[in-house]
Amino acid sequence: MQNLLLLGDEAIAQGAIDGGISGVYAYPGTPSTEITTYIQETTDKREIRSDWSVNEKTAMEAAMGLSYVGKRALVCMKHVGLNVAADAFINAAITGINGGIVVLVADDPSMHSSQNEQDSRFYGKFALIPILEPSNQQEAYDMAYTGFELSEKLGYPILMRITTRLAHSRSGIIRKPQKQQRPISLPTNRKQFILLPAIARQRYSALLAAQSEFEEQANNSLYNEYIDGVNKKMGIIACGLTFNYLMENFPNGCEYPIVKIGQYPLPRKKIERLIDECESILVIEDGYPLVEELLKGYTGKGIQVKGKLDGTLPRQGELNPNNVGQAFGFTLEKDITIPEVVKMRPPSLCKGCGHIDLYESLVKVLKDYPTARVFSDIGCYTLGALPPYTAIDTCLDMGASITMAKGAADGGLHPSVAVIGDSTFTHSGITGLIDCVNDNSNVTIIIVDNETTAMTGGQTSSGTGKLEAICQAVGVDENHIHVCEPLKKNIDYIVQLIKKEISYTGVSVIIPRRECIQTLKRKKK
Repeated sequence: MQNLLLLGDEAIAQGAIDGGISGVYAYPGTPSTEITTYIQETTDKREIRSDWSVNEKTAMEAAMGLSYVGKRALVCMKHVGLNVAADAFINAAITGINGGIVVLVADDPSMHSSQNEQDSRFYGKFALIPILEPSNQQEAYDMAYTGFELSEKLGYPILMRITTRLAHSRSGIIRKPQKQQRPISLPTNRKQFILLPAIARQRYSALLAAQSEFEEQANNSLYNEYIDGVNKKMGIIACGLTFNYLMENFPNGCEYPIVKIGQYPLPRKKIERLIDECESILVIEDGYPLVEELLKGYTGKGIQVKGKLDGTLPRQGELNPNNVGQAFGFTLEKDITIPEVVKMRPPSLCKGCGHIDLYESLVKVLKDYPTARVFSDIGCYTLGALPPYTAIDTCLDMGASITMAKGAADGGLHPSVAVIGDSTFTHSGITGLIDCVNDNSNVTIIIVDNETTAMTGGQTSSGTGKLEAICQAVGVDENHIHVCEPLKKNIDYIVQLIKKEISYTGVSVIIPRRECIQTLKRKKK
């Protein structure tokens, strides 16, 4: 088979394609977006279902439906997206699967484009299902390729966890023969997916009983390796990509014994051997100190465990070869000066973006309301928090703008303004709007509609062409649903429109609509 030079995300996508998937379900979220995009661009959509889902929960549930009929499904999201999908994800571990499911979650240590650094391995441990964590692009491909068969063999979904550096770095991979998609095959047990308490208790007992098989699979996994070393003063556990950081510091081979981890639960036999042979253990893992915490009472044997909890490695941010090297007492030979051309710059709205005209209008309005607060959401418009606008006051999670504005209005704040994007509105803003309508909350909601999911590269927005109809359908008075075009020449009109709706006691929706400048450029090209 051919060799390919691929991003980690693309390697996972190609592995899933070659592994025989019938569908990928995802909502765009950096650093996971390129997986679905690659599948969309390299396959016939009639062969593999690959359109974007409205949010991560619907993606997980649709994948379960595809699995129900015996076909293989890939689910992709970033780490905070797993919070949205958690209900279906946790319960999928109780029902089990029919066709194989791999849930790919891309974590973002250092918060390059995220609100937190959460470690998705905890979700896998919480759900009691196997976890895969590749150390390089080839393993990412291989795990995606074989993950569906592992899922079907064990009867449960598999969580595959990557981080930003692996997702967005590039390496060569060697492909394997492409598998055929599975035919329709319905579950033999028709009660398997009905989580009534009596059935759920039986399914949970089966999940607990399967833990020994999960551990045995991990003990024998090709992705978990014991690499012996001559210096037994310390043993090393290196998880996923951190194995590469370790080996970059030991180009001629590491003198210490290593347990390389790529599949969870932890391979008890290999780790017990490491503990028996070594005087102390260093755990190298990106994200939270999950393995380090497990190890402290793992075998009942007293042994010094070093890592993030004792400060040997930094608790915050992503690891890299330098801070891993410092854990061994290595120092950098010289300071690395970053060239000016590639230095980090504050993010900013694109020139010509319609959000700029909206925020200029909103800032003018708010000068007359010193106690006003603007509750914002996640998307390009979040950049309204920065100068020269400094126009928003909150950004909590997807969809929180409307519900926070409602809560503030319930507490007596006026004006209480929400700013949310078109894709985020359909992702998780609609339910908040229904709450506002039911309570007739005194809120002004601005749905900035650039007709795409712009922050992650211009994917299709589920709300395009539907926003007014959705708002009216959930009960917003049609006389207080307004569409305007955010342009410099229209700023005075938009200012008066926002003021008018602020003065209205009840729910009002303003939709500034102008196509994203970047998608417009691509169309013209």
